[in-house]
Amino acid sequence: MALKMQRVATCKRPAPFARNSVAMVRCQASSSSLFPAAGVAAAAGLSCLAANLLAANMAMADFRLPPINNDPNRCDRGYVGNTIGQANAVSDKILDLRLCSYKGKDLHGRVLAGALLADADLSETNLQEAVLTKAYAVKANFENADMTNAVVDRVDFSGANLRGVRFINTVVTGAQFAGADLEGSIWEDALIGSQDVGKLCENPTLTGESRLQVGCRVTRK
Repeated sequence: MALKMQRVATCKRPAPFARNSVAMVRCQASSSSLFPAAGVAAAAGLSCLAANLLAANMAMADFRLPPINNDPNRCDRGYVGNTIGQANAVSDKILDLRLCSYKGKDLHGRVLAGALLADADLSETNLQEAVLTKAYAVKANFENADMTNAVVDRVDFSGANLRGVRFINTVVTGAQFAGADLEGSIWEDALIGSQDVGKLCENPTLTGESRLQVGCRVTRK
């Protein structure tokens, strides 16, 4: 006589959860079998544990920035930069440069590690040999900026304007380019991490010669 075993593991998520809260997934497991249900319950438990971890990670990724520093001279710190903790963006004070304008200014060699650059204007700025480790540059304007020989490590450029930026001989690792405008950007001799190449090549604004310089396999016109 053939034996039949049916296992069902269902995971149910509650109604949409509040911002910055962790949502736990309620799980149920049922078994219809001539065998004990212990194995079924264990499998369902592992599956739902993974679902709960995923939900927790999604909630942790949703963070809030601190209020903009009200120091009237805070933008001047961009000309000095962060003098300690270059690799890990450690500083005695947050380098808050949000909404600051450095259009056409000289920030050559400045260490902007851990800088908050969201919505800042760095168009046509000289950022040669600058260090932007862990900088948060969401929706910042870098149009026609010069990042030759710079270190672009774990920088979030989501939604940023990177049109015409010169990434010549630049080190690019662990950066985010979702929604960034890369039209006309220059990547000659740039040292780009393999994962970064994939992210860049997925961006529809990276076209023509720029794609060839990055190393994309398919060229868009």
